[in-house]
Amino acid sequence: MPKDYPRSDRLASQIQRQLASLVRNNLKDPRLSSPGILEVQVSKDLSQAKVYFSVLNPDDAEQSLRALKHASGYLQREIGKVLKSRITPKLVFIYDDSDIRGRTMSELIDSVIARDNSNSGD
Repeated sequence: MPKDYPRSDRLASQIQRQLASLVRNNLKDPRLSSPGILEVQVSKDLSQAKVYFSVLNPDDAEQSLRALKHASGYLQREIGKVLKSRITPKLVFIYDDSDIRGRTMSELIDSVIARDNSNSGD
């Protein structure tokens, strides 16, 4: 019988909490512009963790990605100290701009609705 909450999901949740804390409190790289850790997906064999992050200013995304890749060894080592796992997954950082795209789409929809409302009043 499969578990409702697989080990890879439990590990992903723990890694996400640890990474958010480590990035916020321990990384002092000036290239980082306060990235938010959105989601972590751990492979079934626990060898790799895809870390999706976002930044407030999309122009800072590339520099933040470089800084996180540079710090990945340190972050992986620190996470390995906390995890109760024989294997520490390799961290792969991926910039996720879905929140920015969502905000843009929402603004477009709002502008179309406002334009339709102003045209229907004529």
